[in-house]
Parts: sequence; structure tokens; C-alpha cells
Amino acid sequence: MAGWTGENLRWDHRPDLHEPLMIAAFEGWSDAGDAASDAVSWLAGAWAAEPFAAIDPEDFYNFTDTRPRVSIDEGGIRKLDWPANVFSAASVPGTEQQVVFLQGIEPNTKWRTYASIVDEVVAETGATQMLSVGSFLTDVPHTRAVRVTGTSTDPTLIKLHNLVPARYQGPTGIISVLAERLTGQGVPWMSLWATVPHYVGQTASPKAALALVERVSDLLGVILDTTSLQRAAEDYVRQISEVVESDEDVAAYVRRLEESHDRNLMAEIPPDGEALAAEIQKFLRERPH
Repeated sequence: MAGWTGENLRWDHRPDLHEPLMIAAFEGWSDAGDAASDAVSWLAGAWAAEPFAAIDPEDFYNFTDTRPRVSIDEGGIRKLDWPANVFSAASVPGTEQQVVFLQGIEPNTKWRTYASIVDEVVAETGATQMLSVGSFLTDVPHTRAVRVTGTSTDPTLIKLHNLVPARYQGPTGIISVLAERLTGQGVPWMSLWATVPHYVGQTASPKAALALVERVSDLLGVILDTTSLQRAAEDYVRQISEVVESDEDVAAYVRRLEESHDRNLMAEIPPDGEALAAEIQKFLRERPH
């Protein structure tokens, strides 16, 4: 039956699912270049995910920091859009795998209460694993392949998916709160992180979003038609290159990044191992919080 349970969670309906994987991404602290949220939105669209529940934002946001937005539709009707945290469900075509998506904005307050709501949805849907998706700024050139690394605290998932043990210490985000809570209840967690060039960090990066989508498809063993994302990524590289080449100093800096990147590859430094995990840790420690 649709409606609020307690004060914070509204069920539109309860989907019939069998041991789904929960995939989560949050706009904000862990979403450089909008890559993580865009990747999960793309996957939800590709698999025709249907929303089934939402979290009331009232208790979880300072609306002077995370403001609602006013929009006007095609009919000229003015609408107020509040920060959204929506659960949707999908079946991955050609497989028996089912997925629950959590798409939202990192909450400002009451993280433990928020995590308990996510925990309720995990229990109700029977989700058996959680995959979080993030992106971070670092010293990489936009002209080279996006590096994606995966981390986990679960030995089985680390071995199965060639992940890096999660050893980060320092300021963290809502994903870590969810991961700790779910892991303690027997729901293993893993996370994927994509690199975004720091000099274009405020620009949406379909290239990083594409890299995350491809890594998720590898994890699930599925084939996806990513033509639209590939075209967007190519446009992104071309447009950024045009801007970079118009400034000699910036162009010289990017060339130095390219040379450093290529030297690392020639030295066979793994692009998604402990070194990249260290970069993620540095990024998370230095972000404003």
C-alpha cells in the first residue's frame, strides 16, 4: 500500500524482487564532474527502472545549503522541486540479475536516521549486495583513458572482482555510513571510483560516466549499447581540448599531465591499484566538509 511509513519513507508499491543488487550514487561530495550520478541515471534509464519508493527530504537537508529548485514546465506551470532521493527497480535484460537503484543528493543532517531508512528498503527488497559509485578530482589529463578503481571490505568481492581493500581513514560521506551499517548486517559492499581532471571539475564529464557504466557492466557480466555516452564523451574531449588549446599556459600544463600519465603506463604502474586508491584517499581528505 502506498504511503509514508513512519515519517520519512513513502512506498508507491513494493516490487517483487529476488536478491537484487543495490546501486547507489549521490550528487555532491563524491560526484566530481557529475560522473557518478550521471552513470547511475544512465543505467536506470537503459534498464527501464521503475520508481517504487522515495525519502521525504524534510528531515535530511538544510534548505539554505541544498535548496529546492523552481522550474516551469512546457505548459507554463510553475513547479517546486525538492531534493530527491528515489528508489527504483529494474531487471537487467538477458540475465536473471535484478537491481535496486538509489539516486539522490547527499543529505546534510541525520545520517544515521537516513541510513536506517535505506536499511529498511534493503530488507524489504531482499538486496544482497550494495555497489556505490563515485568520482573524484585528480591530476589526470582529459585526453587519456579514465581510470576506475574498485574497493571493498569483503574478501570474497575483492577476489571475485579484482578490487582493492578499502583502507581509507579520514573525513567521509554518506556512502561510508551506509556501507558500515549494511556490512554489519551481512550485506557486503563495494565501491567504484572514476577519475575526473581537476582543471575541468565543474564541467559534467560524460567520459567518466561512460567509464563507470562500462565497469558496472563488467561486474555484472552484461553488454550495454553505450553509443550515446560514447558520442557525448567524444564531444566532451573535443570541446575541452578547444578551450585548453586557446590558452598556452593551460595547454602546456595538460601536456605535462599527459607526459606524466604516459610515463606511468610505460613503467607499468597499475592504473587501478593501490596508487589510485591513495589518490582517492587524498581527494576525500582535502575536500571541504
